[in-house]
Amino acid sequence: MTSQVENDILTQTGPGSAMGELMRQYWMPALKSSELITDGDPVRFMLMSEKLIAFRDTSGRIGVLDHRCPHRCASLFFGRNEEDGIRCVYHGWKFDVDGNCLDMANVPPHQDFKHKVKAKAYKAEERNGLVWVFMGDQDNVPELPPIEATLAPEEDVTITFIQRDCNWLQGAEGELDTSHLGVLHFGSVGEKSFKEDELNKYVVAERAPDYKAAETDYGFIYGAYRPADAGETYWRVGHFLFPVWTMPPIRALDRNVLTRAYVPLDDEHCMIVIIVHKNAERAGEARAELVRRIPGASMSHDFIPNSTDWLGRWRLVPNRGNDYQIDREVQRTQSYTGVDGIVLQDQMITESMGAITDRTFEHLAPSDIMITRTRRALLKAALRFRDYGELPASAGANDVYEGVRGGHFVAPENDDWLDAYQARVAASPLAASEAAE
Repeated sequence: MTSQVENDILTQTGPGSAMGELMRQYWMPALKSSELITDGDPVRFMLMSEKLIAFRDTSGRIGVLDHRCPHRCASLFFGRNEEDGIRCVYHGWKFDVDGNCLDMANVPPHQDFKHKVKAKAYKAEERNGLVWVFMGDQDNVPELPPIEATLAPEEDVTITFIQRDCNWLQGAEGELDTSHLGVLHFGSVGEKSFKEDELNKYVVAERAPDYKAAETDYGFIYGAYRPADAGETYWRVGHFLFPVWTMPPIRALDRNVLTRAYVPLDDEHCMIVIIVHKNAERAGEARAELVRRIPGASMSHDFIPNSTDWLGRWRLVPNRGNDYQIDREVQRTQSYTGVDGIVLQDQMITESMGAITDRTFEHLAPSDIMITRTRRALLKAALRFRDYGELPASAGANDVYEGVRGGHFVAPENDDWLDAYQARVAASPLAASEAAE
């Protein structure tokens, strides 16, 4: 059982917290590139309980700053984004993307001390439609992580942001719990609802899989396994990658080029960043046909228009306030949940646990092996960094992420699961632009 002290360490990510300081040693995906316009409006956002603004300057560079002007703490959100800097409208102090003070409009030139003033700024980089932020030591910044789906050109991927009103760990642990697929999402259907070549038929044929799990340099790998046809085993292999990434086995391994990050906004809100290679998506007609066979299995998302609030970005229309638009008659007669959308079903469940789950109340089962091991690894890593300054192998060692992909497949029942997985990864090009149709 997770103790209250352990739960606090796992869930608190603000400045000075053990988990927060560990996470600050990694790049975090924070915004879509499309949210920032050259000389456009600054964007308010939160990241690990810090209130920040982002802007794209005249030269196209991205600045991420503490929203407080270092003069009198007025918010730079109200500033003027002009001529390669953000200018506070209170007294006209201007800062560039690195936080350097460029001008002090209300200070006489002979009293100017702008070379001694700097706004709190974080390194920001842009790659393939994502804006990344590094909040650790600004003089020791690692390269962006080579997570497969993030390497594909922007035109080859679909990037979706969804805010969730709960702690980051609840969302991540939902991804590591593969047994809920056969209940929450497919609970109303049987094997006959799937075509002969659709491997998910094995999920509903046996809703209670067995598990294997192994620690890796990047985090953890797990395999949930069930009987397939005679002499074969069906495997669903997924990953947790430090510090917030998951690779759920949503599709066949040879085309499952996708990843999801559960980025803490504060301790009670997180942003899901979903990156899916377009070759891994089902064609629209095929998806619509699947939804007809499996009620509630859509992947559509209806959003409330973004606002300028600190937590005003990428919120779903169905939400806790309207009970996720649950239809009880549909629940009784068609779908298992009465809620339309696989992502929304997950959102309903994780938010229903409360803003921060009381893990002392849990009774974990063998099916939770990936959750228990990941918690243990996160705790160990956070405490070792806090107490000894030691970081996991994944911090700054980007090669550990290479060749990692989730997915499902069928293998001979006597094959070692890791050997079977690695053989299929080797046989499938890992360059995202070459993902199989």
